[in-house]
Amino acid sequence: MGLILITPPAIEPVSLLEIKQHLRIDSGSMTDNLSEVQSILSGDHAIAPLYTLEGIGVEVLGYDTLVILTAGTFGAGGIVDVKLQESDTDVALDYTDVVGGAFAQVTTANDEAVYELAYSGTKKYIRAIATVAGNICDFGVVVVRNIPTSMEDAVLSGFITAAREYCETYQYRAYITQVWDYWLDDFPDSPFKISFPPLQTIDSIKYYDTAGVEYIFPPASYETDISNYIGRGGLAYGISWPTIELRPMKNVAIQFTAGYGVLATSVPEKARLAIKLLVGDMYENREATDIKRHEEVMFGVHALLGLEGLTLT
Repeated sequence: MGLILITPPAIEPVSLLEIKQHLRIDSGSMTDNLSEVQSILSGDHAIAPLYTLEGIGVEVLGYDTLVILTAGTFGAGGIVDVKLQESDTDVALDYTDVVGGAFAQVTTANDEAVYELAYSGTKKYIRAIATVAGNICDFGVVVVRNIPTSMEDAVLSGFITAAREYCETYQYRAYITQVWDYWLDDFPDSPFKISFPPLQTIDSIKYYDTAGVEYIFPPASYETDISNYIGRGGLAYGISWPTIELRPMKNVAIQFTAGYGVLATSVPEKARLAIKLLVGDMYENREATDIKRHEEVMFGVHALLGLEGLTLT
């Protein structure tokens, strides 16, 4: 038996910005802190009805974000409406409108001006979409991101991932949504436990015959129970496992999705604090460290991650 990670978490429970604030790290340079990404390129845009002019998605999680609409000269009768959308995946169909994320309508009466809109949401990506009516209009939308930077960003990001993996392993649970394969040597008893909580869904059950041919167990033939701390799966009423002869080992794969959710704020605050504490220790003690100090740090981490009240039943 064994777990194999298929899809890792899209984000970390603690952002680089949060770690820098925890460690009080700042580049001190506004130029270094700012970056600009164009969602809708500046220039003349032809008529585009009903928000069909779609800008590119820009990653903003962990940044202070300001969106700037720069309007040039509009053709006679030109009208532009721009609004922001947000998503966790940067997939077009997943974007939804940002509440309060619409710019004031721009016409020939108020073109040749700059408009600003702050984004304070919690999604990973935002984009601008626009309606252009009446005539060609000259405008563009830029996403300005502000985050303290340092030469050690890559190191800190590695520490965050390592700390998260340690904390997940210590608690034996998933934080941000992730997909795993749970391999077995034979069909399990029903019901069966998925001991890597919190379980969201059982996505598929595959099995392999002696020739290595893959079969998919029908989704309607099993059920998922997420009402307990440890999630379970089980055969539907009246259903039995196939009687096919399986290969000698590693022949049943139960793929499941686990985690508290797709947002960092979905993760319990104690776990997020433990990650910060562990990253802080990694940052301050990269080489050999005093044994007593190291034990004190780990005691604090383990106290935050305490398993009291949690059972694997």
